[in-house]
Amino acid sequence: MSNEIDLFVALYTDEDITNSIAKLLRERGYNAISARDVGMIEKSDEEQLVYAAERKMTILIYNRDDFLEIDKKWRAAQRTHYGILISEQFSSRQIGEFIRRLSNFLDRVTADEMIDLVRYLSNFK
Repeated sequence: MSNEIDLFVALYTDEDITNSIAKLLRERGYNAISARDVGMIEKSDEEQLVYAAERKMTILIYNRDDFLEIDKKWRAAQRTHYGILISEQFSSRQIGEFIRRLSNFLDRVTADEMIDLVRYLSNFK
């Protein structure tokens, strides 16, 4: 059995985030999929986190309050997720900045560092 550190975060974008973000990240060599890519549109926030957790992916979301509640519930139940990355909303004119911040995050944080953590994309300007 290997004790290797999982270096690269795999990112799963919630349905509220435009599908193009995952596509743009993939074009840059990152492991990213969107809820739309995998048919998870109109699923609950908890179902979205379950999907990401089952695949050891960090979920990128806008709706902070809902996911902070789910994170709290999961901690109490000792359930593991692979990270929640909270972002402020970006307009279509700000996609470049959004991708730049995501790249900063993905280049600086390992997958193992995201286990059961909530981080804010605003910290990766």
